[in-house]
Amino acid sequence: MRTCNLIDLGLVPYAEALTLQRRPATLRVEDRLGDVLLLVEHSPVITLGRAGQKAHLRVAESSLAALGVEFYEVERGGDMTYHGPGQLVGYPILNLADYGRDVHRYLRQLEEVLIVTLSGFGVRAGRSLGRTGVWIGDSKIASLGIHVGRWVARHGFALNVNMDLSPFKLIIPCGIQGAQVTSMVQELSRPVPMREVTAMLTEHFEAEFGVSLLPTSLSELFDATSRRIGMSDRDEPAIVGGAQ
Repeated sequence: MRTCNLIDLGLVPYAEALTLQRRPATLRVEDRLGDVLLLVEHSPVITLGRAGQKAHLRVAESSLAALGVEFYEVERGGDMTYHGPGQLVGYPILNLADYGRDVHRYLRQLEEVLIVTLSGFGVRAGRSLGRTGVWIGDSKIASLGIHVGRWVARHGFALNVNMDLSPFKLIIPCGIQGAQVTSMVQELSRPVPMREVTAMLTEHFEAEFGVSLLPTSLSELFDATSRRIGMSDRDEPAIVGGAQ
């Protein structure tokens, strides 16, 4: 069975997580590092993907800092979304050449991991025709947005567990007029420990992708390649997909 390194970083700023994706992705492209799954929570941040529009921000960008919310335009697919504490964010850094070379299939696999994870807590969720992500009726509970370069994927998914949903009012989520957002706590009307969600999700990630997750620290991950981690991303043809 293929091994995938699992790194749970806890709460980290978005910029730090972005750097921590790009470095191993470069090494994964060059086959000097194995697959990685980064799990994080983010400080409040709004991100805009390549397919998005700044017009989907409902307030002036200059006002976000006063609200304690950062803003980034990034290379993932999709439109605009919000990340904050209480949301479980996963960044799989996988070489899709080992998983069928099919970006759409990969997105459906990520959705399946989230759907069965939610089912394990008694939350009935599913797909919405023509829309990426995981939905409960017209309310989105999990978002996806990826970047694929030379078949190595980064960025990934965000599952609303026990987060404050009010900052979503600052944006048009996913650029979809009328779209609502929900969370596991809102659907279940009870606390949901993040550690339990993480344990369930990693179990289903292993089953869906046929991998064994190996808990790893950053220092262990880069130990054999420490002289190379300062490399910047190469300019490369890219595929972006999903709609956060």
